[in-house]
Amino acid sequence: MKVLVVNCGSSSVKYALFSMTHEKKIACGLVECIGLPEAYFKRQSVGQEEEKTLCKVSNHFEAVELIISHLLDPEKGSIKNVDEIYAIGHRIVHGGDKFSDSVLVDENVKAGLKECFSIAPLHTPHHYAGIEAVEKMLPGIPSILVFDTAFHQTMPDYAYMYAVPYEYYKRDHVRRYGMHGTSHKYVMQRAAAMLGKNPEDINLITCHLGNGSSITAIKNGKVIDTSMGFTPLAGLVMGTRCGDIDPAVLVHIMAENPKITSDEMNDLLNKESGLRGISGLSGDMRTIVKAIQAGNKRAKLAFDMLCYSAKKYICMYYGVLNGIDGIAFTAGIGENVPSVREKACENLQNLNIELDIEKNNTPGQDERFISADGSKVKIMVIPTNEELMIAREAMKVLADH
Repeated sequence: MKVLVVNCGSSSVKYALFSMTHEKKIACGLVECIGLPEAYFKRQSVGQEEEKTLCKVSNHFEAVELIISHLLDPEKGSIKNVDEIYAIGHRIVHGGDKFSDSVLVDENVKAGLKECFSIAPLHTPHHYAGIEAVEKMLPGIPSILVFDTAFHQTMPDYAYMYAVPYEYYKRDHVRRYGMHGTSHKYVMQRAAAMLGKNPEDINLITCHLGNGSSITAIKNGKVIDTSMGFTPLAGLVMGTRCGDIDPAVLVHIMAENPKITSDEMNDLLNKESGLRGISGLSGDMRTIVKAIQAGNKRAKLAFDMLCYSAKKYICMYYGVLNGIDGIAFTAGIGENVPSVREKACENLQNLNIELDIEKNNTPGQDERFISADGSKVKIMVIPTNEELMIAREAMKVLADH
């Protein structure tokens, strides 16, 4: 029984094909730089070398068509016919307040998703194109939408509301939604298993640290707060996003620079800020670490700001949860940059949080504990697997129907 996972980003389509009998990935890849001359298709099947070729794709619809055609290729494909695919799971960035759980696609669901276009305009229209492409290429095979925002829907109103006039919530749906929910849910489940607890019994802080980062407070297996907000811009200092900022700063910048348009301001906050904006170099943590080693002071400042913002959220959520069982680090930075984990957990012994420096610096790709033996709060590194989580959600939704 095979499930195809499709993830349509702003300029790319990633995919993974799973055999769900043993939850094994049998093919994966992506189409990148959609609509640009340098567009390429990278793919790999089990037992074969990775291939990368230039391709001509003008939109996400064509990218999905290319992926499915490759999966069916008689020589290098992974399936002989489309009937081998049991379901398609789609990653959806933002479900607004319309979708609080994964859902089987029908015309009403597609209409509801269209109403979410304005909340995540860089992603949701592309998600929709991916759904339509799959319906054309794989007719009759059910599609399931899995929302990044869904896991956060258990937040209480006092946590998700903003203190702006209430009419903006009622009319324009302005509230905190949170992101990376599929990753946070997967990591929570794995952390519970590592700690020998049921998910509903665990109090946890999950730290999804990558180019985009978010930290989530989980009480008894359910989200009660998360750092990202109405969009993925809020919260931590990130690769190119500013994170939390006094809103009056934006008013001031636009007043002092009246030629800046709202689109330009959006780009400034989302694409030119964070590590890139402070360092003047890059939003990539690997570049920042190398620059620090070479003595670059602005790179060190950017690094310190990111780590400090993570530490603040860890401490804040520790207080909100009134103590925790563990802290779990995941995603590109969380899994692969020990110095960020060390700095984020530094001097927290009074909260019973103590990192083991040697364990933290020992390379590894597996789930592992990096807390000191005497630390009451267990610190973990857990590689995320959003694609597998989406495949599981697809199976679960179909089983419930």
